[in-house]
Amino acid sequence: MTESDTDDNFRAFRVRPYLLTGGRTRAAVDLPLEALVRTTESGHASLANQSRERHQIVSLCASPQSVAEISAHLSIHLQVARVLVGDLVQEGLVATHVASTEKTTERPDLRLLEQVLDGLQSL
Repeated sequence: MTESDTDDNFRAFRVRPYLLTGGRTRAAVDLPLEALVRTTESGHASLANQSRERHQIVSLCASPQSVAEISAHLSIHLQVARVLVGDLVQEGLVATHVASTEKTTERPDLRLLEQVLDGLQSL
C-alpha cells in the first residue's frame, strides 16, 4: 500500500458536511465569527453522550474559543461549525459571549490605532 493509497482511503471515510448538520445550512442561533464559546457545566456532564464532532467542540471550549477558531481547530467548514455550535447553544451545552455592537459616539484612541498599524506593518 502506497502513501497515496492511504490518503485516498482517508478521504473516502471523511464525513460530508451536510451529514454533520443534518442537511441544515443555517443555525437556529445566529453566531458571528468572533463570538466566544465556552462549555457549560451541562456540557461537561454530557461529554460521553455526544457525537465525535460535538464532543470535540464541547471539549475544545473548556477554554473560550471563537466560532472561527472552532472551525479551524476541527478542520470543518465555518458554516458547519456555526450550525453545530448553534445546536449546542440551544441545548445549553455551551454558552456564548458576543461583543456589544452598540454604536458609540466616542472616537477610537489615536495612539492605540497607531500601535495597531505599526504592529501590522511589522508583519
